[in-house]
Amino acid sequence: MHPLMKHSARYNYIVFAYLVGIVFFTLFRLAGTWVYLLGAPTRPDFGGLYGHALFMGWRFDTAVSCYLLALPALMLIVAELARIRAKAFHLVAHHLLLIGYIVSFFACTADIPFFAYFFTRLNATAINEIDSFAIIADMILSEPMYLAGIAAFLAVAVGYWFLMRFIFRHTLAAGLDKFQPYSLCIPLALLLIFATFVGMRGRLSKKSPLRVGTAYFCSDPFLNQIGLNPVFTFIKSASELGKSANQPLTLTSPDEARQALAAEQQTPADPTLMPTGLDLPLPEGTNVVLIIMESMTVEKTSLSTSGCPSLTPCLDSLMAQSLLFTRAYSSGIHTYNGIYSTLYSRPCIPSRHTMKQAVIPHVYGLPQVLHEAGYHTAYFMTHDEDFDNMRGFLFGNGFDSVIGQHSYPVSEVIGTWGVPDHVMFDHALRHCNQAATQGPFFATIMTCSDHAPYAIPSGIDFHPRSHDMNKQIVEYADWSIGRFMRMARRQPWYANTLFVFIADHGGVWGTNRYDMPLTYHHIPILFHCPARLHPQRLDRIAMQVDLGPTLLAMLPVTWQNTTFGLNLLAQPRRHAYFCNDDKIGVLDSQYFYIYRTAEGIESLHLLSDTTAADLLATRQPDHRRRADAMRRYGLALTQASDKPSQQL
Repeated sequence: MHPLMKHSARYNYIVFAYLVGIVFFTLFRLAGTWVYLLGAPTRPDFGGLYGHALFMGWRFDTAVSCYLLALPALMLIVAELARIRAKAFHLVAHHLLLIGYIVSFFACTADIPFFAYFFTRLNATAINEIDSFAIIADMILSEPMYLAGIAAFLAVAVGYWFLMRFIFRHTLAAGLDKFQPYSLCIPLALLLIFATFVGMRGRLSKKSPLRVGTAYFCSDPFLNQIGLNPVFTFIKSASELGKSANQPLTLTSPDEARQALAAEQQTPADPTLMPTGLDLPLPEGTNVVLIIMESMTVEKTSLSTSGCPSLTPCLDSLMAQSLLFTRAYSSGIHTYNGIYSTLYSRPCIPSRHTMKQAVIPHVYGLPQVLHEAGYHTAYFMTHDEDFDNMRGFLFGNGFDSVIGQHSYPVSEVIGTWGVPDHVMFDHALRHCNQAATQGPFFATIMTCSDHAPYAIPSGIDFHPRSHDMNKQIVEYADWSIGRFMRMARRQPWYANTLFVFIADHGGVWGTNRYDMPLTYHHIPILFHCPARLHPQRLDRIAMQVDLGPTLLAMLPVTWQNTTFGLNLLAQPRRHAYFCNDDKIGVLDSQYFYIYRTAEGIESLHLLSDTTAADLLATRQPDHRRRADAMRRYGLALTQASDKPSQQL
């Protein structure tokens, strides 16, 4: 052995242990691919992307390996710095590493049949089978495939043990009394600690560590999942089980939830609701550009009821030329609520992050319908694609492309939220130009500049009228939309495109009378296609979840609505319901009911009453009956959107 290698025995051991672990994890990934190919009815075409899936696998394997190596590596660093020669100390570190990796290899072995059966990587749902241990044991003992898997695991474990024993003897054992000078071992120790920390985190990006969604990079569900490490997915999903926010809702009974959803979906059509001057359906192959506007409460626009001057002249002009719903409400107060409800027509769940889960749920909605109709589906954002697990969720639910900060030049990034809105619009416009040459496209564009911390770019033709930064950023966001629409009108695909505008949520703006601010939910929805949709204002109640069914009713596509949304052109919505984390609000044309889930406290308010008095305090039977009906409606439909209720 080279003298320098002997003097670096402890660090050499760590490096060799990492490399061996990566090789074994990769072999399991290849074995899983082989089993998948054996079960596929036809040989899948990976389109040359399998190599990238393996690269993603290396990233996740590195994260898991760094966790497994952290304690043994720390012990060996201490041994190097403290000049510890005892073989027993080094053997403890060695066996800790062996146990960690062998347990991980057992998870990888179990993952292969788990993935083949469920088409999802190993996760904490496997824990549910412990209650049926006798049945599972009998199944394993009577099924040759499982016995073969156990035999394979034992062979891998024994082979790994002997290989690491060889490495131990030729690194640690051979160099117990060899130490580097402090001038070298201290920098190496710091470098190793830093590398281990970065490896555990999985990413250098300051926004978020490695997430399940990071592995999702294309529209192929197998390639998106094969890069995941089953130890990573199991631990992530197990950690979610303990979160109170992820426990099943108990707002009402499953039967009542199911009945409420069935009644909602069977809302009869009312032919008098169809506005005049709509040339529907739109032509075959009509493109769709959906712009989700960050924090665009109606109070920032000309629709304001508080008398505040409008900050959005461009949006106001579009509203005057569009089919406009003035009484629309967002499902929640977070961006992920708005994306989830707008695209998939499902309400948000109190205190639940419906997109940020270790096991990415499959939710049917607008992207899948248009994808199946031959549309290329793309999603644009300004910031890190993995923030809020967006990339993984969107790739797993109908999008062909997800374009974010890492797709833009670094020079265009100016702040926490990546590139400014107008830069993202420029990239989206170029994408639409290219996509239009290949067929119809569906582009979703999520703005973000109107989200603190604010950053207005310099060197552009934007001149704010306001002096307050909170208002200037709204003006900039509006200017970006107007600029995009002016450029879009010059494109050949513009005349054959339906533009849809909606906010992800509103914001606390002006004076709010309730502890559940309505300005945070009151948003505009507008459909813009001047050649086919006669401009008009509709003051009927609408919800964010209604956008998908209403939009699809305008297109010549065939689909069955199994969502929570209604076609606002034909079905009346008498109530809107929405969540503000731990509060559920229900609203009709006159009243606003609030249910506070944590305390079970409720109140009923008359919208026209500026004092916001609680009508339930009057103890009048009519108010009690109205509140009970609104509570049953809102709580039952919210309950129905929870996963256990979906399966009923």
